[in-house]
Amino acid sequence: MISKRIVLHFPQRIAEKPIVYKLVKEYNLTFNILKAYVTPQEEGLLVMELSGKDDDFKKGIEYLQSSGVKIQPLSEDVIRNEVKCTDCGVCVPVCPTQALVVDPLTRKVHFYDNKCVACELCVKICPTRAMEIHF
Repeated sequence: MISKRIVLHFPQRIAEKPIVYKLVKEYNLTFNILKAYVTPQEEGLLVMELSGKDDDFKKGIEYLQSSGVKIQPLSEDVIRNEVKCTDCGVCVPVCPTQALVVDPLTRKVHFYDNKCVACELCVKICPTRAMEIHF
């Protein structure tokens, strides 16, 4: 069983097609939508957690790519800028998934991108703008 958090970029020509429906119906995949943007006459963006059996997952990803959907791991789009971060910890209590935690020994903030759901709460609250989202 595979479960990955991914970002899908839909070109304008397919933004209104039932792409995710087909992932469920034909490839037996389950999904959890974390964030979605669809702008009329422009690209669509969908942040989701996609899960299923290994073979089904692979076939579903191949279907997305052949349909013209650009796929990226979510971890490539959510970045903690180590240079800007002062380890103040303001971001830690607002993170709903505990992707940001303070090390009790070093008092350094650690970012676990595999737990992140791109809610952007940390981006809004960070005083040094060390958390960045690049969709």
